[in-house]
Amino acid sequence: MNKLQFESLNQMADATAAALAQGAAGFAFHLFRDEQFRRLAGFEQLSQTEQDRIFNEMVVAHVVLIMLALEAPDLRIASEFHDYLAGLNKRIPKAYVDHLRNLGVETRHLRDWEKLIAMRHEEYSRDRHDVRAAAMQVESSGKNLDLDSLSKIQMLVPVQAVAIGCHHHVCRGDTKGHDEVFKLTLKSLSKFYVDIRVRLEGGKITPLTRARVALKRILRCKHKETE
Repeated sequence: MNKLQFESLNQMADATAAALAQGAAGFAFHLFRDEQFRRLAGFEQLSQTEQDRIFNEMVVAHVVLIMLALEAPDLRIASEFHDYLAGLNKRIPKAYVDHLRNLGVETRHLRDWEKLIAMRHEEYSRDRHDVRAAAMQVESSGKNLDLDSLSKIQMLVPVQAVAIGCHHHVCRGDTKGHDEVFKLTLKSLSKFYVDIRVRLEGGKITPLTRARVALKRILRCKHKETE
């Protein structure tokens, strides 16, 4: 992406969304192929159809986590980037569906993916409220919550909500005795989430931080055109 010259905000957003969507699939596949995860999830006893279902849930979890990260109210970005990230967020589902289309997935299955992403996004967004409340209750036990504690809770809410929901669906609601599966799922999602946050907040030079530089350049050009 660092070699691309973006001519418009839409072009830049499309390229960034595609990179993020493919990154989500990569993280999910890495977890799916993890020997410890497969052993703990009892893959040897599962049909191929059930394994495919689990993989789909893991991919969707990582895709939705991107969307929740982009929506995070505590995201430390300059105010002029809010509209851009809102537009980028809307492109994420389509970017992953387009990725599947390029892999040769049939149209009828693509529609199912669109519905699944939308459904999980709604579900995990709703679950954030319960996760935040539970975290605050645990954190406040025996002490008063300060701004630092509240900030940490707020930052971790998206990844915790997605991890809990994904674990529930992977286990088909029967999560008892599968704590280690949850820990591995949370670990993968946490790494991905931190990577997204660092990129978005400019913690290091990455394709996304370079995109932010390109955005500033485009905005400056557009401003000059209107003067």
